[in-house]
Amino acid sequence: MSIDERSKSDTATSPPFRGWGHERIILAGGGTGGHIFPAIAIANAIKKIKPDAQILFVGAKGKMEMEKVPQAGYEIKGLDIAGFNRSSLIKNIGLPLKLVKSFLQVRRIMNEFRPDAVIGVGGYSSFPVLRFAQSRGIATFIHESNSFAGKSNILLGKKATKIFVATEGMEKFFPKEKLMITGNPVRSAIAQSTVTREEGLKFFGLNADKKTVLVVGGSLGAKSMNEAIDAGMDQFEKNNLQLIWQTGKPYAAQGKTRSEGRSNVWANDFITQMENAYAAADVIISRAGAMAIAEICLVAKPAVFVPYPYAAEDHQTVNAQHLVNKNAALMVKDGEAKEQLVSTIIALAKDEVKQNEFKQNIKPLGVSDADVKVATEVLKLIN
Repeated sequence: MSIDERSKSDTATSPPFRGWGHERIILAGGGTGGHIFPAIAIANAIKKIKPDAQILFVGAKGKMEMEKVPQAGYEIKGLDIAGFNRSSLIKNIGLPLKLVKSFLQVRRIMNEFRPDAVIGVGGYSSFPVLRFAQSRGIATFIHESNSFAGKSNILLGKKATKIFVATEGMEKFFPKEKLMITGNPVRSAIAQSTVTREEGLKFFGLNADKKTVLVVGGSLGAKSMNEAIDAGMDQFEKNNLQLIWQTGKPYAAQGKTRSEGRSNVWANDFITQMENAYAAADVIISRAGAMAIAEICLVAKPAVFVPYPYAAEDHQTVNAQHLVNKNAALMVKDGEAKEQLVSTIIALAKDEVKQNEFKQNIKPLGVSDADVKVATEVLKLIN
């Protein structure tokens, strides 16, 4: 259906959205920083190319996108939706009702905003938005950040206008003719950062004469990593290492207690200015989500990855193994983190030769302009 046809059919139910006549684009998805920050990067790239473009985000109520998107200067609408709970089947009883309600909410949002295109970035809130858009003949785009595609994206990919992927070999999940390899969009604050190591360390109140370990378990934290760091806290001090520790909210109180009185440890539930953390870090411990890997490749820092074992199709292990195979990083399994993680990172922090190897091998894997590639292609195909 054309824009004009949509306009005529929807006029009776809702007034035109402000800015009518300019490109109107919805970005749908969220749940974690790995979905939210790439979406914001794409939105910023669209606005840079087309300053008069109208952009609306759609996410899930109660999730971090409802906070992070407005902080980035964009409007967001929340859906009453939840994902399938694999650990407790009884919690899924209300899921069908929530799904129906979310589709009604999506219909209202779409009728009011009347997008020219919808971009899905992952997370369960993206599915009803793209599904509805496809039923209306609206152009839909998918960004699949992982090397193993999620089931929802595979389903949506059949009718998508274009599918942006980070790596080669994704034709086993999507129609080959729709694929475009772009890499993963990295926040401009990181991609274009000019922060020095000294400035980064000053931001966290740490010593420029000591090696620094950055621990980042994703925006929600990582239990196994946090417990390993907690148990090995004294080892960092004994080895003259300092720590920047993003705990996530569930471990925040414990992390604060353990770091009290330790001048070599900065701990908080979330790091808002990651460009400072990456600049300060000599070595990194991280989950192996696609976006974490994209950022670490771009800043080219030596890393130990601890894949989240319950990710769909164990895709984080696939992500990390890809780097290990290229001699660009180390990997410690989640179940072995408590026994091996601290000793592994301390050994890496002391091994300058291995650090330099990893830096040289990981740097070519970094992509700094994925957001521009996605934005340019979307705008080209809707004009």
